[in-house]
Order: sequence, then C-alpha cells, then structure tokens
Amino acid sequence: MACEAPSSVGIEDRKLFAARLTPHRSLTQSNFRLLFMVFSGASLISCLPFVIMGAWPVAGFMGLDVAIFYFAFRANFKAARAYEDVHVTPFELLFAKVSASGRRAEWRFNPAWVRLEREDDEEFGTLRLALVTRGKSVEIGSFLGPGEKADFASALTRALAEARRGPRFS
Repeated sequence: MACEAPSSVGIEDRKLFAARLTPHRSLTQSNFRLLFMVFSGASLISCLPFVIMGAWPVAGFMGLDVAIFYFAFRANFKAARAYEDVHVTPFELLFAKVSASGRRAEWRFNPAWVRLEREDDEEFGTLRLALVTRGKSVEIGSFLGPGEKADFASALTRALAEARRGPRFS
C-alpha cells in the first residue's frame, strides 16, 4: 500500500463555491468622459444664445446642471466599489460584505445549519435572497437583478447541498 504525500490544500480549505457579487454598471469611466464632454458641449452651445441676448444667469444654471450631472455620476461610480464575497467549503460558508468606503463585515455559517431563503414573485422573479440560521437572517445580493439572483441562488443551493454531504477524502 503506497502513501500519498499530503496536499498543500487541506480538505477543510477546499472551496466548493466562490463568488464575488458586484453591482452592475453599464457605463465605464472612458464612456462617462465621452458622455460628460458631449453633455457639457451641448450645455455650452445651448446657453450661448442666452448670454448673447443678455440673459447671462441662464449660463450659471446650465453650469449648475453640468456640475450636478458630474457629481451624480461620481457618487454612482463610488457606490460601484461595493461587493459581496461568498465562499463555501465543506465546513464553512463565509459571507463578506464590503461597502463602497471599504468597510468589511463578515458572517461565518456552518453549511449544515444554514439555508438560503428566497422570496419569489410570479411577475418579477426572485426579489430577495437571505442566508438564515438560528433565527438570524442576512440579505445577500440585494443589488442583483431578479434573473441574476435566481442563477446565483441555484448555484449556491447546489454548493450548500454538496457541503452537507460532507468532505470527500478521496
């Protein structure tokens, strides 16, 4: 009987499932720059006739629109830095939420005792996902769309079922 050398990754460290959930943003930084230049140019061109006619305060209000537009997108890009990490091993489910400011909160669950709770609507699809154990609940993937939540829930449910079967030593 031959002995095998132990692997560098222990059975308790083997990941059955790992995912990083991030908010969807359809506009990249470079596309935002282009959009901002077009918006600023259109604002400048449309306020020129008012300035020529002597109604110069209109230019100030148009400039205020450009500033509000810029700061709204800046806040949007900052909010996009938030994410959630989910890792499932045979002995642990680790869920971490990282806010846009970098603040991290972690929850650790035993996969045998945690369940994924889904709130579905016939018309809209999956509305809410939560990890529930011992009467405590943590919402997961709140920024995902209904289809993405359903896909994620299916994958996480399979990983939890595999974790409940226990570790495989072969």
